[in-house]
Amino acid sequence: MLSIATLLLSFLLPAPPPDAPVEWISPLTVDVGDILRGEDHTHTYYYVNLTDAPLTVDNVRPSCGCTATDWLGTPVMPKDTGSISVTYDAMNVGYFRKNVKVFFRGYPGAHKLWLEGFVEP
Repeated sequence: MLSIATLLLSFLLPAPPPDAPVEWISPLTVDVGDILRGEDHTHTYYYVNLTDAPLTVDNVRPSCGCTATDWLGTPVMPKDTGSISVTYDAMNVGYFRKNVKVFFRGYPGAHKLWLEGFVEP
């Protein structure tokens, strides 16, 4: 019974791509709570470079036009910390759950970062 629960749980938890070059310091899913309509909300995600070489964010793709991203294009040295800022444009009232996909140069697959909350009128 325990192995079935473990198997089901493994499908529910987000897993980094194989051979992940980073460890995320902040949670991959962030609940920003209630925010007011028209007040954008920015959250910064932090990661540590686990490789033995400088690591560069190749691309960050938002899931929609209501989400913007910002990151430095400079390489992050081994064992150093890098960051990616995600801003949600709170124009639509109601619950939101948006993601961005982060791609690192030289590594296949993407890391998904989630931002969720509720926009009040």
